[in-house]
Amino acid sequence: MNTSHTYKGEIMITTGPSRRRRGRPALAVAFVATLGLAAAACGSDDDAGGSSSSGASDEVITLAVNPWNGSAVNVAVAEQLIESEIGQTVETVEIDENATWPAINTGDISAALEMWPSGHAQNVADFIDNPDGNVANAGLLGPVGKIGWYIPTYMVEQHPELATWEGFQDPELAKLFATAETGDKGQFLGGDPSFVQYDESIIANLGLPVEVVYAGSEEAILAALDAAYSREEPILVYLWTPHSAHNKYDLTEVELPAYTDECYASAADGGADVACDYPADELFKIVSEDLASSSPAVNTLLTKMNYTTADQIEMLAAVETDGKSIEDAAAAWIEAHPDTWKAWLP
Repeated sequence: MNTSHTYKGEIMITTGPSRRRRGRPALAVAFVATLGLAAAACGSDDDAGGSSSSGASDEVITLAVNPWNGSAVNVAVAEQLIESEIGQTVETVEIDENATWPAINTGDISAALEMWPSGHAQNVADFIDNPDGNVANAGLLGPVGKIGWYIPTYMVEQHPELATWEGFQDPELAKLFATAETGDKGQFLGGDPSFVQYDESIIANLGLPVEVVYAGSEEAILAALDAAYSREEPILVYLWTPHSAHNKYDLTEVELPAYTDECYASAADGGADVACDYPADELFKIVSEDLASSSPAVNTLLTKMNYTTADQIEMLAAVETDGKSIEDAAAAWIEAHPDTWKAWLP
């Protein structure tokens, strides 16, 4: 979910079980290199960096972790299977999603496992469709995503007009969502500023008396939602599906003008003219073009990796509702669904 932030060549790399819940601001991306890692190859290689007959190699695989929990659980599943079933070492890279593309293009990152196409038309053109690009589309992840505006259903029960954007045209209704920061205007609580979000444009182009305030992370959105919901107070938030919040809270998606390709024509240039709903996104994966030759077994697993929205929500609920770590949630899913992931193996 990202806007136009540039890749600075700086990456945070971690290994092993140190990764936890995501949502920290993705704009401060630091580089921490972990030295002395030995990749466990399946079989023997004739040359350093070569592939064995099983398709495994001694190359360290780097997987991009973008700042939301869906991305993190996908990576944890892939990481655990690559290390246990193929025998290669995995490093995880905390980076915002737009910066992920040039990092994969240069080979600094091997793969990213949850890209939202509605925010990346220009990146697809630059790095996949461009003959000089070095990024490959690795196929659909499985879940279908949808970004939207959400309010607690109790607000719609009190003010049915708020079920659509037109209700927010009324300054008195919009003012119900006002905060000290927004004055007489209603507050729209956005996410991490690096997420794909055209809400400032939508609000301006629809002429709504609403102001965007950025929460800063997925966790901050959920904390604000939880606080408002517990007191039955008004809140208007940026959220998406699949997400476990929809299991925990009774939320209503505010109906915006219907998505059209024409409405989104400016999206690749920042979305200044967007004045409609977000589209449904078939989440997809991207890998370095070099991965097929350098680590064919890993390339096969990541290309075949595909599960359902329900699978992802199962892990997200374990993290966000049950308090499990990202790693433990992924491990529990792997243990419970061998028939799914064994089909991904080379």
